[in-house]
Amino acid sequence: MFRFTSSEVRDLIIAFFVISLCFAIVQGGRDTNAVLSILPIVMVGVGAGFILHELGHKFVSMKYGYWAEFKLWPQGLIFALVTSFFGFVFAAPGAVYTYANYMTDEINGKISIAGPIVNIILALVFLGIATAVYPSAFYSSNMLLAFIICSVGYSVNSFLAVFNLLPIGNLDGSKVLTWNFGIWIITIAIAGILTLMSMTMGVENIVRLILGM
Repeated sequence: MFRFTSSEVRDLIIAFFVISLCFAIVQGGRDTNAVLSILPIVMVGVGAGFILHELGHKFVSMKYGYWAEFKLWPQGLIFALVTSFFGFVFAAPGAVYTYANYMTDEINGKISIAGPIVNIILALVFLGIATAVYPSAFYSSNMLLAFIICSVGYSVNSFLAVFNLLPIGNLDGSKVLTWNFGIWIITIAIAGILTLMSMTMGVENIVRLILGM
């Protein structure tokens, strides 16, 4: 049964708001007005990316019959806030803990890769919507807002995917790499390409390339 404890819901909400603020600080260049203006936009991409990433872990864990619960990491939240003022986000506000007496590397790897795969799919969905609304963005303020939201959603989710696939510490990448090197290299390569394109080209240029403009 897919259910949540009250403390888990609380931790997810706190982590969601803090991580949204961190990405808004990065996007807004530490300007208070810019941060407050972009925060609602960032919350869409972060909300989808962060919450569904963690639910991906939880769903696969429970699919294998384990109890799984998201728990906040206060030190990680503080570190994320600190790093955001330096232009990047160390996004580790907490994690889904799977309770099991024994777990194979394969199952652990599949549980771990679920989150980054969700982010990759979301990044592509946001990019697809951004591409669809872009031609209308020149004539409609609503379509322009949708394009901006999707652009941020693409950038945030591609970053979350590649960050979590890094094979360091307790990040997802370490467990995926232990399970299957081939799957790890393919997924981190896809996430890395999406992130690199976002950082070097910008979403608008990616969309214009797709549309042949």
